[in-house]
Amino acid sequence: MKNYYAVIMAGGIGSRFWPYSRDKFPKQFLDVLGTGSSLLRLTYERFLNICPVENIYIVTSRNYENLVKEQLPELTSDQILLEPYRRNTAPCIAYASYKIRKQNPDAITVVTPSDHAIFKEDVFVNAIKIAMEEASDSDKLITLGIQPTRPETGYGYIQYLPGDERLKKVKTFTEKPAYELAVKFYESGEFLWNAGIFIWNVNAIVKSFENFLPDIAEVFEEGIVNYFTDQERYFVNQAYAQCKNISIDYGIMEKSRNVYVELGEFAWSDLGSWGSLHEMREKDTNKNVIAANALIYDSEDCVVMGPKDKLIVVQGLKNYLVAQCDNVVLICDKDNEKQFRTFVADAKDKKGEDFV
Repeated sequence: MKNYYAVIMAGGIGSRFWPYSRDKFPKQFLDVLGTGSSLLRLTYERFLNICPVENIYIVTSRNYENLVKEQLPELTSDQILLEPYRRNTAPCIAYASYKIRKQNPDAITVVTPSDHAIFKEDVFVNAIKIAMEEASDSDKLITLGIQPTRPETGYGYIQYLPGDERLKKVKTFTEKPAYELAVKFYESGEFLWNAGIFIWNVNAIVKSFENFLPDIAEVFEEGIVNYFTDQERYFVNQAYAQCKNISIDYGIMEKSRNVYVELGEFAWSDLGSWGSLHEMREKDTNKNVIAANALIYDSEDCVVMGPKDKLIVVQGLKNYLVAQCDNVVLICDKDNEKQFRTFVADAKDKKGEDFV
């Protein structure tokens, strides 16, 4: 386990969970599942079953440094990688990979979002360990795929080549397809949901950056002398100013011929929307999720969220979100994910940043 590392990406703002998730306190730091722990804390504890605490790294926005330290006091400052700007997942993963490689050139890393829900954790841990073993002495870039249960348009899809091996060669990636295409993917049986979890050895991913994103590779290679020193923060400021905004999927995974997928047979959700939260949380007899002091009448398939010192009364609604969070009250269709980005943009533009 000494060569096993986890990189937890925790820099997103969770706009599709507004107004519960805010710029200053996004969803990865919230107890979204009602367990008593934040999503970040749950993710961290999950990976303690895979690698030692000193090998767990968090990549997050500089704005969230104190939140990470409060929720994960076990980590040192060297384990919290602070991004000065949001540049998507490729620069984030490059930063962590080059830093870890300086410490341990034999490292095998798993890169994971901080805000996903995982159930059957023993099955998940076993799947990760199998992938890490596969990646330990090869140049394979491995991702986890989830068997679709519906034609979901909010997830990316992975098409794989048939075979008896546990790891399947990836044929194509498709980002969030339209509904008609999602139906075809679902019915074909040849596609998995993309869980956004990656496993590789550190040399394989560095080589991939050199091949497919050489500008980013050059930037972070130059920082070798700065990692684990007082100069690291200054270097990272300069490095991110030179990085383009690009995802690891588009920048490397879609281009590489060494990409494999392992079927994850655990329950998973990216918790990317109120609809996905509704799917995961405990429901009443009318399929309502209630996380509030509430009275509910003639309503079904709703999410009702609010503070305990306020009473929320809901009548005659179906498939709605009713949420009072701090200074915002939101009542809307809970499943139209795209509208939440519009809500956030309009609230910021027309009402001010205090509301986002």
